[in-house]
Amino acid sequence: MSKQASHARGAFGAGLAEPLRRPVGVAETNRPADRRGWWLIGAVVVLVVSALIVIWARVRPGYDPYGWLVWGHLTLHGRLDTNGAPSWKPLPYLFTLPYALLGRNALYLWMTTAFAISLTGVVFAARVAFWLVAAPAARRYAAYAAGLSAAVGLLAIEHYPHSILSAESDTMIVALCLIAVDGILQRRYRWAFWMWWLAALGRPEAWAPIGLYFLWAWRAQPRRRAEMTVGMVLIPVLWLGVPALTSHSPFSGATLAEHSVRALHGNKVTGTIRRFLALNPPAVELAALAAVLLAAMRRDRGVPALAGGVILWVGVEIAFALHGWSAVPRYMYEAAAATAVLAGVAVGRIILELHDGARRRHLGPRRIAAGLALLGAVLAVGISLPPVLRERIAAERRDLRGQRIRARYISLLAGGVAHLGAARILACGQPNIGVGWQSILAWQLGTNVGMLYFSPASEQTNPRPIVNMHPNAHGWRFFPSNWTSSTQASRCRGLAYQT
Repeated sequence: MSKQASHARGAFGAGLAEPLRRPVGVAETNRPADRRGWWLIGAVVVLVVSALIVIWARVRPGYDPYGWLVWGHLTLHGRLDTNGAPSWKPLPYLFTLPYALLGRNALYLWMTTAFAISLTGVVFAARVAFWLVAAPAARRYAAYAAGLSAAVGLLAIEHYPHSILSAESDTMIVALCLIAVDGILQRRYRWAFWMWWLAALGRPEAWAPIGLYFLWAWRAQPRRRAEMTVGMVLIPVLWLGVPALTSHSPFSGATLAEHSVRALHGNKVTGTIRRFLALNPPAVELAALAAVLLAAMRRDRGVPALAGGVILWVGVEIAFALHGWSAVPRYMYEAAAATAVLAGVAVGRIILELHDGARRRHLGPRRIAAGLALLGAVLAVGISLPPVLRERIAAERRDLRGQRIRARYISLLAGGVAHLGAARILACGQPNIGVGWQSILAWQLGTNVGMLYFSPASEQTNPRPIVNMHPNAHGWRFFPSNWTSSTQASRCRGLAYQT
């Protein structure tokens, strides 16, 4: 009924692997019921596994996700304010707003959602590498090796497991981009567009690939022009419209991003490139380069198209860095993920090339040179990658221990707030807590993160009562200070507490 093909026919990214040709007369949108059932089972399995990871890991989200949860909570109470950190982005808001209906359970729903979507990215990294290898049915093992290598390479990205356990959106966006690429390979063009659309709601870097995809689809998919136009219009509406209603400017998020302490100092171009190159192990980057060279020899445009996506993403990040934004490494996870996929493709293609070379009795000079180059690449990857992976695994274990300690302090902070009462703390005066804890405290107090900004200089010129919250070896110490009247002192009475 079907066979493996090596090239797609004149579609977006012509030359991409077309995995399975459909029988003549069967519409592209038709899917066998059993295949839909398997997808449903897979989704349920991923959700269950993600929920179990949330329970097992005993960690809590990073700084930004707590701020996103605050957005949902405050929206339900008509008090959404996006002037403070984190910078506004629509993607997490699509989840945290409905989750806020379930109160404090929104925290666990968000973590499960973030874990599930991020883990899906591992699956689709393997799928994209599998299809791009375009191995014939008799040598499908090469495609499976490519998929496994791409999945391992994705998890080997620096701090990638940390971002997953921190329930950040960056690894979710990686998954959405990989699903979009898989949709293109599978000729599910509507599915691909809406995955790009969701990614574009999470990172502005995704505006470039969705823009190119829209231009192609406008010509190649005319019946979807109205649908895609609506989607493209909604992107700036959601990015700028909500801040326009809830902050001093539609561009408040961009303004906040310009003052990051993690911004590059020195040459922005080379600094951004160095940050990107540090994400993948050198062996993975070498294998990705080998995949591009092999594709050039075979005149396969699929792999260079994916490599072009890497260059495009990093190029946009360089432009953002030149503008004054931070260009932190996790903003380039998507390019690093594509690099890992290319490395997986190289593994599959090398297996195929070595198999073909072994069957030929007479090899020309070019084939011999290519074979030696492939053998060198295999040896370089095989020798250099295992130590890097061991180091990354050890680092992630240390990080997990640190995150569990942090989660314990978050629980103790929540216990202190519950004991003293959020209303009493806010009635006393200005909470004073470290910057890294402010979004967490805002979630526990039910207030905006920006309201917790504390400036010692401002307190000297405009003194007011302060509720200090300091962590120590035993937990948290709460104590009020700086009241100037008996009325203020009465409001702050009884707030001294040690967890």
